[in-house]
Amino acid sequence: MEIKTTSERMYALLVLFDMHTSFYSKAISGISSRDAHNRLNTKANHVSWLAGSLVEQRYELANMLGVSGKQAAHELFENHQGIIENVTYPSLEEFKKDWDHVSPLLRTALINVTDEKLNEQIDMGPVKMTSYEMIAFIIYREANCIGQIALWRRLLGYEAIKYD
Repeated sequence: MEIKTTSERMYALLVLFDMHTSFYSKAISGISSRDAHNRLNTKANHVSWLAGSLVEQRYELANMLGVSGKQAAHELFENHQGIIENVTYPSLEEFKKDWDHVSPLLRTALINVTDEKLNEQIDMGPVKMTSYEMIAFIIYREANCIGQIALWRRLLGYEAIKYD
């Protein structure tokens, strides 16, 4: 499928975005709620937190690009908070519903984002970057988190993620 973006800079990022959109569903597929909260006696982020964090990130990016909305579990992830001890996070199916809702809206926003918007400066205190750099970082982070979920699949005894 050919992808036509308003800004030529977005083409490669959109290819990755599309991959991550399908990899997310494959990564969380079949993981039980119990296993999704299992940290295997480590301090590592569990699958539920990783899955919800990815959904929150997509909504934040969509908001940055003018698409309003937030995930059902927003309060568990707002302000980039880490795992909250002794909290049962929503089911992976609930996260997937929010993922499936925001992804096509965000995809359209990414296709239509202008160079002017991509060049806007974002001031995050000591860190300053352009909107384009922020989008690139977020898409990099998606790959990282999906990879962590894929590793958890194996550590918890599930089949490897299927990329077909």
